[in-house]
Amino acid sequence: MKLINKATGVIVLGALLTVALAGCQSSDATPPATGQNTANEQNKGEGATNANAPASENSEEKGTKAIKEGSMEKEGNVVLKELAFVYNEHTIAISDTANEDQMEQMLGKPDNLKSHTYSADDGTNMDTLIGFTEKVYTYPGLEIKTISIPEGKQDSIFHIEITDPKYATVRNIKAGDSLDTLKNAYPEGKLLGDGAPNEEDDFRYEPSNYVDVMSFHIKDAKVESIQIYSLLD
Repeated sequence: MKLINKATGVIVLGALLTVALAGCQSSDATPPATGQNTANEQNKGEGATNANAPASENSEEKGTKAIKEGSMEKEGNVVLKELAFVYNEHTIAISDTANEDQMEQMLGKPDNLKSHTYSADDGTNMDTLIGFTEKVYTYPGLEIKTISIPEGKQDSIFHIEITDPKYATVRNIKAGDSLDTLKNAYPEGKLLGDGAPNEEDDFRYEPSNYVDVMSFHIKDAKVESIQIYSLLD
């Protein structure tokens, strides 16, 4: 009987120890699980913050690029390519550099070419342009003026006048088009006068800098001529 009682006591004691150990393991396992969840939540929070940061930075970078009205990007630079005309797949714009060889390649040999270097005694009273050389290329229905500043800088186009319909703007407006067609193509532009259909007026399209301009002369509700120019300082 004593042996049976001892054996029973050992079994009961073992069961109690097993229950106690299981309780300890359960209690010890809980904190790491809670800590792991907290770390995951922190990681998720950090991930969301990092994901938002580049978007904010990108937004700021985009905001710093002031794209002018009537402008297009070309090779990463903002250029006034809207103030241009197209001929034989060549787009010729204000501020483009163009020497005599380039002009001949794009438009052919001009009917006339004049060159003048401004000086103090040339009678033009253009003191701000002293030392500058102006060239005028004349074609049937087209005149292009270039100017080069001293110190060997390249010629650049600053004035274009078109009267021939074979030279169209980049929005495909040409001499002879109706005023309605012009307004549809250039909704940003405006008539400078009253715009009476049977009178002459000028329709102006210009970017926000007010220096580079495209002006359409209107007569009898049609485009008679197109001038594209940049004001010289």
